[in-house]
Amino acid sequence: MTLSSHVDESTLVRAARTGVHLSSAERAERGLAARKVVPPRSHEQLDLAPDRAHPAALAERVGLTRIPDLVPLRHARMAASPFAYFRGNALGMAEDLAATPTSGLVTQLCGDAHLSNFGLFGSAERRLLFDINDFDETFPGPWEWDVKRLATSIVVAGRGNGFSRKQTRATTQHVVRRYAETTAEFAAMGELEVWYARADADELQTMLRKQLGKADNKRVDRMLRKARASNQIRAMAKLTELDGGVLRFKAEPPALVPLGELTHDLEAGQVAGFLTDFLKRYRRSLPPDRRFLLDRFELLDVARKVVGVGSVGTRCWVLLMRGRDEGDPLFLQVKEAQASVLADAVPGTAGLRRAPANNGARVVAGQRLMQTAGDIFLGWNHLDDVDAIERHYYVRQLRDMKGSAAVETMDPTTMAHYGALCAWTLARAHARSGDSIAISSYLGKGEAFTRAVAEFAERYADVNERDHAAFTKAIAKGRLATAERPLTAPAGGDGRRKS
Repeated sequence: MTLSSHVDESTLVRAARTGVHLSSAERAERGLAARKVVPPRSHEQLDLAPDRAHPAALAERVGLTRIPDLVPLRHARMAASPFAYFRGNALGMAEDLAATPTSGLVTQLCGDAHLSNFGLFGSAERRLLFDINDFDETFPGPWEWDVKRLATSIVVAGRGNGFSRKQTRATTQHVVRRYAETTAEFAAMGELEVWYARADADELQTMLRKQLGKADNKRVDRMLRKARASNQIRAMAKLTELDGGVLRFKAEPPALVPLGELTHDLEAGQVAGFLTDFLKRYRRSLPPDRRFLLDRFELLDVARKVVGVGSVGTRCWVLLMRGRDEGDPLFLQVKEAQASVLADAVPGTAGLRRAPANNGARVVAGQRLMQTAGDIFLGWNHLDDVDAIERHYYVRQLRDMKGSAAVETMDPTTMAHYGALCAWTLARAHARSGDSIAISSYLGKGEAFTRAVAEFAERYADVNERDHAAFTKAIAKGRLATAERPLTAPAGGDGRRKS
């Protein structure tokens, strides 16, 4: 297969660029026209299909493309709480969003913009930045889908943290309002000013000191210190050990399994050979200076790593590489990129639905478009397994000054501040790839959209709770396997809910 980043990137941004060269007044008129067709207040609507897929059927469908021995672990992690289930069920929400009113204004979507998919990472200049940190589902679509997923995650997490309904509603509206206000701010900026905008952790820390209490400021300080310490040397101490004088990955199954200890369908020698060839082809997705840097490292060891909640079961390899000596390591994460859950859900984008040349390229293009500063080793390629299936992958550094907030421990004040930061970040990402003038015009100056999305989020949180209960019931009945409960019952019917 011939890979071309230009084909994939042009496909990703084609819809988002509509109207870029119109005047500001014409772009504002686009937003007003969309507002007349689909008023902001209509976004509270949630009309679920009576035969929507049962949560167990969704899980079974996802499991078909995952590593079989890791699927029970995925189920166990999703069953842990309604918030964990929400994190792992991007597919279900995408299918439900497909039936909701849409503004018709398209931007590049994160596709899974819940609270835990934002965080800290290090830029090439070694500055600590805050941004979206997960782009597995990135795809062009209605900008409000990202906002609705973010807002719903606040309600789900808030309920899990014991917030009152009043506290949850106030927090959600605060965050949605911040998205609207930030979009208006970016709509007034020049294109370069939007592109250069970023959330620098040091500046954020200074700002937050004035807004948070003593205990919360200590938590922020700890999070920043931990992120700055999360580097290649720390990863080496945590993930590796000396084996006969040679640096190798530790065995910590199922989270980390060295290649030689895997017992699934791929032989260790074959995978090692594939990955060596993969590295040679992956380097072609990097700019020339990064290729030069990559060539200074040699591959020492490979392991399979389990990551996240929804991603559990996708093929994920970590590569241990050595520069000048063992004290100069580089850890690369090679993660499988499957088709976006939005690919069949986004309405009115038939021209964008064709399969990209490489889903890894889709992820990388979306990340470069939405993030302020990307990983210097961000790239992609494909890997042909021994079963003749071509699988797509993207590559980035592992543990490069990365950090995330503990959403499950936040109180209402902290979640409001953190959610507002996520909303600012999301609005900035949408402004980079979409028409912020049209979106701001659509939103208007009132509270209609804010109230509507808060109402939608509460309704969908109710749906999520019912789905989580049905999911855990399917586990209890033996339809879905977990590490603790093996599969004992066959899937029922066609997996559709009956009215």
